[in-house]
Amino acid sequence: MAGIKIHGSTLSTAAQRVFVCLYEKDIDFELVPVDMRAGEHKSEAFLAKNPFGQVPAFEQGDLYLFESRAITQYIAEQYADKGTALTCPSKSVPMLLVWKEVEAHQFDPVASKLNWEIVFKPLFGMTTDPAAVEELEAKLAKVLDVYEARLSKSKFLACDCFTLADMHHLPNINLLMGTQVKKHFDSRSHVSAWVANITARPAWAKVLALQNKQ
Repeated sequence: MAGIKIHGSTLSTAAQRVFVCLYEKDIDFELVPVDMRAGEHKSEAFLAKNPFGQVPAFEQGDLYLFESRAITQYIAEQYADKGTALTCPSKSVPMLLVWKEVEAHQFDPVASKLNWEIVFKPLFGMTTDPAAVEELEAKLAKVLDVYEARLSKSKFLACDCFTLADMHHLPNINLLMGTQVKKHFDSRSHVSAWVANITARPAWAKVLALQNKQ
C-alpha cells in the first residue's frame, strides 16, 4: 500500500486530529508542510487536493481525502488491525456514532470559537472580544454539564474504551486547558478525569512533539 502524506500545519487543530489518529494506529506518514500565512492552502496545487482550501489534505497513492473526521474514520476502518482500535464493541457502535456527532456539532463549534477569541486572535495581533468569550463560556458550560452526566456512567464518551469520539476532542481541549476556560473542565470531576486521561496518551504527546519541531 502506498505511503501516507498529510498536507497541513502542525498548528491546525484539524490536522492535529489526523496526526493523533495516525500515531494511535502506529502508522508512518510524511508531513508536507503547508504555509498558511503565505496563503499556500489557497493555491491551485493545494486546491486540487482539497477544493475548500483548508488543511489537512490526505494523500495515499491516487487517493485524496479531506475533512479531518472523515480521514480519521477512514484510517480507523482501513487499519482496524493496527494500534488502538478507536472503535467500540458492536453493541456500543450506536453510542460511538452519537458522540462523534456531539463533538462535531455541540462541542467543536463553541470550543473552536473560544480558541479563536482567546488563543489565535492575540497571535494575529487582533483584539479578543470579552462579550463573545463570556457568551461562549456559558455555552461551553452547558455542553460540559451533559458530558459530566455521561462520563459519570462511562469511562469514555462512547463506551469504556478510548475511541474516535474522545480522540477528536484533543486538539481543542489542549488549547483551552491553557486558558481561563480550564476552570470549566476542572470544576466537573468526571470531565476533569477524562481530560487528564486522554491528554496523557502517548500518541498525543507525539503530536505536541511534532508541533515543537516546526
